[in-house]
Order: sequence, then structure tokens, then C-alpha cells
Amino acid sequence: MDIYLSIEAFVRAAEAGNFSNAAKQIGVAKSVITTRVQQLEEHLGVSLFHRSSRAVKLSEVGISYYSDCHSLIDQMQALSQRSRDTSTAVSGVLRIAALNGFALQHLPGVIETFRKSHPSVDFDVFANDQVVDPVQEGYDIVLQIFPPASESLIERKLFLMRGVFVATPEYLSNHPPVLSPDDLCQHDFACYRYYPWRRWSLNNDSQHNEVTLAPALRSNSVHLVQEFARRGMGIAYLPTMVACDDLLDGRLVRVLPDFETDTPYFSAVYPTSHRGTAKVKLFLDLLSSTFSMEPEWDRRLGLAPEQEEQ
Repeated sequence: MDIYLSIEAFVRAAEAGNFSNAAKQIGVAKSVITTRVQQLEEHLGVSLFHRSSRAVKLSEVGISYYSDCHSLIDQMQALSQRSRDTSTAVSGVLRIAALNGFALQHLPGVIETFRKSHPSVDFDVFANDQVVDPVQEGYDIVLQIFPPASESLIERKLFLMRGVFVATPEYLSNHPPVLSPDDLCQHDFACYRYYPWRRWSLNNDSQHNEVTLAPALRSNSVHLVQEFARRGMGIAYLPTMVACDDLLDGRLVRVLPDFETDTPYFSAVYPTSHRGTAKVKLFLDLLSSTFSMEPEWDRRLGLAPEQEEQ
């Protein structure tokens, strides 16, 4: 027995004077109202109505019970309506966790655009390069490069997250040349700690190479890894989103440019319970429309397929 549905059937029958009209109000068959009221009476161990062939009348116990229940039903309906209003209203706080590089370079513009259309939405942004569970940490959306770790999460893929091996020109001129993937083993190496940092797959048109690397530095901060490369401390593996400007101005150069690594997606991950929330849906739609699967920084570096460069 659903106690709320049974109490609702009782209250509507008491107000309507018969089960038929109560059924019409709720939108169910008369037999459903009859069953729900009978289940409630059995649950309470009392008769709530005096019944006749055409009408029902509250018993003495029913009168007392009704005075308590009708306000409860009204409160429950008001609460349900407020919940519906909240889910459709584009207001409140949108809590987002995002990788530092994306949060610093690209998220401000998206937030600015969103708030022009929806000024009643405020943002609480946690910028960090660690992996975050949106359910456990209480975030509406997490922007990350890893697929959801739970069936209670939904993934919306935004763009390809390419990575490249980089170093300063000075470092490369003063250290053994890197002509093949195996040559990486002769150099100090840095990478993001959540990559599969020991075993690396590097591929080109004719070769598939598996290389085991022992990082001199691994960190949950891609910007620390970037600084490792900038200071000429060795070779680093960086997302093109982070390395783009350094590569274009010559501060860093690509190592093994003819080889590619496995390319994950940068995705928006959010709890299934948030899929109907208006502000979450609208922000996800804006993210999808802002970024193409082949992002602009890859096009600037000439890494995106030619058909995307239109």
C-alpha cells in the first residue's frame, strides 16, 4: 500500500461525497479509489466511512482523521509543485568542477554567455585537475577527460582531448635525439598522474609501439607538468588545450610529431538525477554548441582533420 495515495483517495472521497467523483478528480477508476480506501481502513483498523449505494459519509473516526489529512495532502501537493517549479526554473546556483586548464582558458567565456541569457543563475566553480565524483562531492556538472565511473552518471562528450610530447628547443639540442618512441626512455619525463602513465601506446601510419616510461614527475596538475617542460627539465606529455600557445610561439616544440597517442574525450559528466533540471540542461547545450568535436586549438596547431577546417 502506498500510504500517500491511500490518504489522497480518502480525502478526495470525503470531499466529493462518493467514490466516483473522487476517482474523476484524481484521474483513476472508481475501483482504484475503493481499493485504496479499503487498504487504508485495514491499515488503521477502523471504518472511515458510512457507506450507502450512492454516497459515503464520514464516520466519527473519519471526521477526526480527515481534519488531519486534508492539510497534509495540500502540503504535499504544494511541495510537489515547488519541486516542479524548481526543476524548470533557470535560477539558483550551478556547481561545476572542471580541469584547471579548461576552467582558466575557456570556462569564463561560456559562463559569460550563459549569464547574459540567464542572469538569475550563479556559479560555484571548483577548478582542480583531480578526478571528482559529482554525486559524492555535490556537483551539478563535472568537466573531465575520463568516462563516468558509475551507472548513476551520464556523459556528454564535448571534444577530443589530444595530447602531445613536448620539450624546449634548448633541452632537445643538449640531449640525445628522440627519433623513435623507445628513445623517450633516455629522458626525464613528466605527465598528468591520471593518465596510464607507465605504459604508453604511440602509433603512426606504419608502426604501433608500446613504451614503458618511468616519470621523473607525475602530478594531478597539468600546469606543473607544463612548467617542468618550460624549465627544460625534460620531456612532458601535455593536452594540446594547455600546450597550444607554447607550441605556437616556439617556447615548446613537439617531440615525435609523427606519432599519436590514444585520444580520450573531454566530457561533461553529471548525475542522472540532474537530467531534468533546466539550468543543467541549458548549460550542457551551450557547452555542446560552443565546442566542436575538433576544438579550435587543435585546428590552430594543424592537428584536426582537413574536413574540419572549413
